[in-house]
Amino acid sequence: MTSSLLPPTGGAPLQAGPVHCVLDARAQLGEGPLWSPRRQALWWVDILSQRLFSWRPADGEALCWQFDEEVSAVAERRDGTGLMLALRRGMARFDPDAPGSQPVYLHRPEGEPASNRFNDGRCDHHGRFWAGSMDFDARQPTGHLYCYDEAGPCERLLLGLRVTNGPAWSLDGRRMYVNDTVGRHVLACEVDPASGPRVPLRPWLTFPAGDGHPDGMTVDADGRLWIAHWGGGCITAHDPDTGQELARIAVPASQVTHCTFGGENLRTLYITTARVGLDDVALRGEPLAGGLFAVPMNVAGLPAHAFGAFA
Repeated sequence: MTSSLLPPTGGAPLQAGPVHCVLDARAQLGEGPLWSPRRQALWWVDILSQRLFSWRPADGEALCWQFDEEVSAVAERRDGTGLMLALRRGMARFDPDAPGSQPVYLHRPEGEPASNRFNDGRCDHHGRFWAGSMDFDARQPTGHLYCYDEAGPCERLLLGLRVTNGPAWSLDGRRMYVNDTVGRHVLACEVDPASGPRVPLRPWLTFPAGDGHPDGMTVDADGRLWIAHWGGGCITAHDPDTGQELARIAVPASQVTHCTFGGENLRTLYITTARVGLDDVALRGEPLAGGLFAVPMNVAGLPAHAFGAFA
């Protein structure tokens, strides 16, 4: 099944090919997809099973690293020395190619809270690692958004969300989007290249009741924002200025968690999903829940930003 809608500037229709499950991973909470040009593989995680994965589309090679705590976001390091991870307590460094390697914490911005864990995260245009925290049970507004700079302090930007997802940035890096998932809001703020984000973030787009909750998101090469619908079973594309929905891709799993572009010419949209909280009846209706999905696209994505200062 394909979908087709005009992009905001007209021209060729925005098209998505068939959605297919490339790995029936049965992840409890699949998240954090990140395309690695060097490995020609996709990094992603199962947060609740405390596992980091690498999947290579050329031959289907699937690798897995088991940790002692939740891992929720991945970024490659600019100097080639492994990965940056968001673990339960904060930001860590990890070398997946070193036998017996374990993550090493670099910063724990919240200390040792009993109820919070880190969630989604990404690097920005300047090589800074952004990650948000959340109440483990998604009930209390104890989540914050942090920015970790290898050359400076870890700054706290956003306070008081139950579940923080994102962030993502406009093509020029001058606007940042963050998802208040439980509140169903996509928030936005302008970013000054010299001084950083201008807070507070404002509601930019709100999901209607019954359409799920905004989860992970990515930006394509034309600036459109692609957002996963937790509980909505789809990915939607939005105009970066107006928020207008431009395309919708149905996914055969209700709990869609994140998406990113990868593969040859960055023209495959990879989608992670979850099965946590689904009972036996629900799982019979969506047996591929927790799988990793791929969709061929006629639009390209953007290379992921790496962690660390530019040389």
